[in-house]
Amino acid sequence: MVEQRARARLEERYLTEAVPALMKDFAYANIMQVPRLEKVVVNIGLGEAIQNPKAMEAAERDLAIITGQHAVITRAKRSIASFKVRAGMPIGIMVTLRGRRMYEFLDRLLNAVLPRIRDFRGVSRSSFDGRGNYSLGMKDQLVFPEIDYDKVDRPRGLEVTVVTTAGTDEESRRLLELLGMPFTRG
Repeated sequence: MVEQRARARLEERYLTEAVPALMKDFAYANIMQVPRLEKVVVNIGLGEAIQNPKAMEAAERDLAIITGQHAVITRAKRSIASFKVRAGMPIGIMVTLRGRRMYEFLDRLLNAVLPRIRDFRGVSRSSFDGRGNYSLGMKDQLVFPEIDYDKVDRPRGLEVTVVTTAGTDEESRRLLELLGMPFTRG
């Protein structure tokens, strides 16, 4: 007998609320046409890692705590003399989340992290890339409840990119709204 895995809360919401609403809103003929979340990419750019190699370790530790997954080092593709960067130098770290971890991270982001941001009025409606993917930048990692303030050497910004199978920004925006993304009014 095949054991069925328990679904994440946000995944359950997608299947029970978002899919029927999207089928109705966009008049899809087949359930396979409904946009879905493909992956969430969280990355931190570390230009300071050129002078301070310890910064990479600290950021990697923070990102692993936030996402629950080991981070991958990103390297410079080409040399830029004015920034003192050579091709192949480590300049950032990233984590790609899929499946259950993706849904759990997004659930925490929407329900625990974003409400903790000071003077939060919603996320921008215009941060779509034209192909249905959404990016969100954060000023520091301290808004995540998992991060211990005393163990952070320095606040670092991070970027969260939500990749969907939606063909247009309108479809993607509606999908994220149905999942609980707090967009600004207007």
